[in-house]
Amino acid sequence: MVGAKEVAILLVEDDPGHARLIEKNLRRANITNEIITVSDGQQAVDYLFHEGAYREGPYSRPLLVLLDLNLPVLDGYQVLKRMRANALTKNVPVVILTTTDDPREVARCYDLGCNVYVTKPVDYNQFSDAIRKLGLFLSIVTIPDGGE
Repeated sequence: MVGAKEVAILLVEDDPGHARLIEKNLRRANITNEIITVSDGQQAVDYLFHEGAYREGPYSRPLLVLLDLNLPVLDGYQVLKRMRANALTKNVPVVILTTTDDPREVARCYDLGCNVYVTKPVDYNQFSDAIRKLGLFLSIVTIPDGGE
């Protein structure tokens, strides 16, 4: 469980293999939270703001967002900007999970308001290990309740 209350995790990842690996290794780290997976930035924004295909469906909050940067439709930077510009999502924790390790991109994400930046290793075993460690980290983090 993440923090003192049950939160849903929004996983924004366009690579289905990475998404499965992330979820599998979070589960191995004993993260039992609901994980909602979307495959592009527009779906993430629609989910976060209860719009589009998510206007009528079930909705979980508070959230923690695991956000890839290289996404179709809207990229991770655009999603992060929209989240931080809206009172509803400005305090939702965002963990950037991407293959990009360029220091300028890392700085840009922190400038835009990400909470944690994790570089996905290319090697399968290192990637699995990194996600398990992220799961252990998430298991001790306290998440704001979003004011609802």
